[in-house]
Amino acid sequence: MAGDGLALYESVTAWLSIDGIWGQIGESVLRIVAILIAGPIVIWIANKMIDRVILNQAAKRMPNQSRRMTTVGKLIKNVFSYVGYFITLMIILSEFGIELAPLLAGAGVIGLAIGFGAQSLVKDIIAGFFIILEDQFAVDDIIQTGQFKGKVEVVGLRTTRILSWTGEVHIIPNGMINEVTNFSVNNSVAVVDVAISYEEDVERATSIIRDAMGRLEDPNLVKEPEVLGVQQIGASNVLIRVTAECLPHTHFAVARSMNLLIKKTMDEHGIDIPYPRMVTYHRAEGGT
Repeated sequence: MAGDGLALYESVTAWLSIDGIWGQIGESVLRIVAILIAGPIVIWIANKMIDRVILNQAAKRMPNQSRRMTTVGKLIKNVFSYVGYFITLMIILSEFGIELAPLLAGAGVIGLAIGFGAQSLVKDIIAGFFIILEDQFAVDDIIQTGQFKGKVEVVGLRTTRILSWTGEVHIIPNGMINEVTNFSVNNSVAVVDVAISYEEDVERATSIIRDAMGRLEDPNLVKEPEVLGVQQIGASNVLIRVTAECLPHTHFAVARSMNLLIKKTMDEHGIDIPYPRMVTYHRAEGGT
């Protein structure tokens, strides 16, 4: 073992003593450093160009088409980053004297083996491709798939990232997305059921609610709320339904605004909201 170590030491010393070897090492180090600096810079410039093209195209299109362009733009940036880093790594390996042709051929064989073995990965990529191609949902859409609901942050070829309204981030493989409900495509409808007691005049209450809805100011409203009339006659109350068309996935906020204005208006006009009541009978000693 000692003899092998001495022989290795002598061979390394002899190699380092070759004329011009330190210059070649210095040149190789400088080239590698330049590649490491230039690679991320090229990727950054390409991402900025993609952003500019996508923004210019999105500004000229309809809102639903701009959503798709934003999603495709992020996907292109991800793919370009992967390709850029892979090319940078190959160039660095070539600086160390590694032949790239056998390496790429081996990588192709390994990739084919991985493709057969990682079927779930292939399934996720194919599903992600069709999600983007069919424009099922896009970045910034509000969707629900299974038990997960929230805002789409990233749509990738393998996974989709969803941010819930309580702050949790759900990362879902695309192959597991079987059913999707998209809340951001069409306008939503806010529905409010107003309960009034049987003692109140239904027509008067309906007229007062209709006048109040005409004064409702909310930036999410698409058109003035509509009072549909009596929706249900219950055991202790009468329900009057009010609907309002609003921007996608803003019906909860609009419904809160409607409830607040209706409550204030009913209080101003002295209209009672029904509440549980209990009537008790006391029996006297005489049996009455």
